[in-house]
This record gives sequence, structure tokens and C-alpha cells, in this order.
Amino acid sequence: MTSEFYKENPDDVIWQVDTSDRDGEFLFSFDKKEVFNLFRDYPYKLTAEQKKLFDKQFPFWAVFLRTEQCSYEITQLMTIMQR
Repeated sequence: MTSEFYKENPDDVIWQVDTSDRDGEFLFSFDKKEVFNLFRDYPYKLTAEQKKLFDKQFPFWAVFLRTEQCSYEITQLMTIMQR
């Protein structure tokens, strides 16, 4: 896979990968070598520093994914409590 990297703003730390030919995919990289998939790798495969940088550059995704994780955990807890 040949990746075309870009930054939305010159001050951005994180490179995004052009996935305009694929729906629902968000790929990004800190060094143009290791590419992360937002929905598969965040936050588990990121270092603490990488997660901090990602959350700063993409606050929407940080809040959205944290909310989704909380919703999943609440659902799991409710299921356990109903047993």
C-alpha cells in the first residue's frame, strides 16, 4: 500500500493518510513509517505521549472515542448486574 501523507495545518504534529478512496477509514502516523488505524489502534497501540499528541490535535475523536468506550463499559456493567 502506497500512502500519501498530508497535514491539514502546517503546525500539526500528526500526519494523516489520504483515504479518500475508502469510506470509514482514518489512518494516521507520527513519523510516516508506522501507520495507525483510528478505530483499531486508538488508544491501545499508542504510547502515552502519542495519545496525548493525538488528543490535542484531534479533540473531537478523543471525546467521541472516550464516550463510545464508556457506553460500552456501562452496557457491560448493566449486563453483569442483571445476572
